[in-house]
Amino acid sequence: MNNTIYDVLIIGGGPAGLSTAFICQKNGLSYLVLESGKAVFQGIANTYPQGKLVYASKPKDAPEPFLVEELRPPDKPVTVESYLQYVQHFVQHENLNVQTEVAFEDIREERDGLTVVTSRGNFKGKKVVLSFGSNIPRELSVYGDAKMVAKNVDDPTKYIGVRTLVIGGGNTAADVVIAILKAKREANDIHSVYWAHISEKFDVNKETAQRLGEEILLGGNIRLLPGATPRIGEVDDEGVDRLVIRINEFKQADGIDLYHAMSFPMQNVIACIGSQGPVPIFDKLGIQTIACTSGVCKVAKDGDRLVLLTSEFESTRKGVYVVGGAISPSFMKICEGSIQEERHPNLIYTAVNDAAHVVEAIKKSLGR
Repeated sequence: MNNTIYDVLIIGGGPAGLSTAFICQKNGLSYLVLESGKAVFQGIANTYPQGKLVYASKPKDAPEPFLVEELRPPDKPVTVESYLQYVQHFVQHENLNVQTEVAFEDIREERDGLTVVTSRGNFKGKKVVLSFGSNIPRELSVYGDAKMVAKNVDDPTKYIGVRTLVIGGGNTAADVVIAILKAKREANDIHSVYWAHISEKFDVNKETAQRLGEEILLGGNIRLLPGATPRIGEVDDEGVDRLVIRINEFKQADGIDLYHAMSFPMQNVIACIGSQGPVPIFDKLGIQTIACTSGVCKVAKDGDRLVLLTSEFESTRKGVYVVGGAISPSFMKICEGSIQEERHPNLIYTAVNDAAHVVEAIKKSLGR
């Protein structure tokens, strides 16, 4: 465990997280950014289609300018690739303290502050800022100790020479299948790509279906597994994490059911099963949320659960703040003894300005 006690631990290296880090650095606060992806702004990289333009959007009724001008997108829209390249240079130029490929797990209260538990060990901080956005990958719920090791594909060539399982029935999963099929075909690899979906029907758009069809016609070796269900994670006799996926089920009158199943090394499995909001994380951390009811919320839908925050973005868990996309499109704000819904557009502008206000509140709390 790292014995350093940071003033601020920042979970997520997107616009809100990097803005928080930059302002902390300017104000002499020690900090560390923990990003689960391979690079900062990984959430934007994963969700923006290639070539999509990034705008310096600002709500018409917003009274403030961009409070972190350094991360403001250009007035003339640029592609997401150009903006991400600029952000990478910015991080290097400012020498921001960022650790990537660190999966956040929990927050524990200690005598000397808060301990953030991650896949790379524990980190101590006086304050924690949650800035992980809203597009949080869903977990593939399987029993056992084995966990998924991939959500998308960065390098399709690493699946050459092995049978690969892609889980998910949408366009993202199809894009992964196409990329791996092409890499295998070009390498004359005969090992199949198995494409599994819990439903009987795969749901992809016309353009993606056409590209998949073209790849199959060129010789792509694919095996479809409709109605397949991931059932259990296990470790085999050689210590390899594996995923067992059920293909068919045969109900028997005597109550002893029969199954057909397949087992894949977990490192050859790619789960593309969409994203979820941050509410399950808030629940795990003991951060209070409030369910919207008809007539109370004007932005959120009836039944949506909104996180409860002070005007300084501090949650009901003392010392833990929430900013950026994790609280969009609205949150419940504690204001002068009452609670009311606060609109919170999911924009880069909103994220960076959240950071400015939170760091100011943290400075005041720490007596700086």
